[in-house]
Amino acid sequence: MPVWLAALLGVVQGLTEFLPVSSSGHLALFQNIFDMSQYTDNHIAFDIVLHLGTLVAVVIAFWSDIVGLVRDFFGWVGDGFRVKKIPGRRMIIMLIIATLPLAVGALLENAVSAAFQSTLLIGCALLFTSVLLYLADKLSHGRKTARDASYKSALVVGLMQLVAIIPGVSRSGSTICGGLFVGFERQFAVRFAFLLSIPAVVGAAVFQLPDIASAASDGLLVYAVGFVTAAVSGYLAIRLVRLLMKKNSFKVFSVYCAVVGVLSIVFSLI
Repeated sequence: MPVWLAALLGVVQGLTEFLPVSSSGHLALFQNIFDMSQYTDNHIAFDIVLHLGTLVAVVIAFWSDIVGLVRDFFGWVGDGFRVKKIPGRRMIIMLIIATLPLAVGALLENAVSAAFQSTLLIGCALLFTSVLLYLADKLSHGRKTARDASYKSALVVGLMQLVAIIPGVSRSGSTICGGLFVGFERQFAVRFAFLLSIPAVVGAAVFQLPDIASAASDGLLVYAVGFVTAAVSGYLAIRLVRLLMKKNSFKVFSVYCAVVGVLSIVFSLI
């Protein structure tokens, strides 16, 4: 794979992983529109490297939150796992609950992804994401945070993440919207969704470690470039989403997904 292509895919992955527009959908469209079959020998390993880059972006962007959660976890252990209505401890439990549906997703992901690789179906999934974002903007007026959100709400957000195994349905979009639908405050919905991505990416990376270890034909430079560009663009995307959420608007992402979805459907039919 050329270095320029690795950089381009890294940017696409980094931006679309956190902007609620579906990274899997965009990467699949990119591969369908531009014939990239000659570069797919180690595509699984390269995809995981890109995801590890976005993991670094989340860790940097939410470093203080992560440190606080680690501190709360050890305090929780020291207290014999008594929650005591402490927001940090409740947040840990909520993240654990929301992560549980990933076990089902891991079993279904390969089959679902293979079934939804056509440009037509990805376009339809992007239209679904557009509607989801539009409804979240219109119906979300919640004020709940880790202090008063229910564990059932966390499970709903985790189940919404399952929908995102379909290419074209945004993982960040579905989890943020899930949080908004169950009454999360907007900034808390974003924070919870992005922190929830950490176990998802780590789990995928661990599961695919053999592919990463055996992928050597492209050389380290290609993987390094993809990793760095995904990390940098991912961090910038997180900053943008947090800024736009302060302005209470998902409208731009809803319109974007609708336009790309329609264009994808048209492209598949001509």
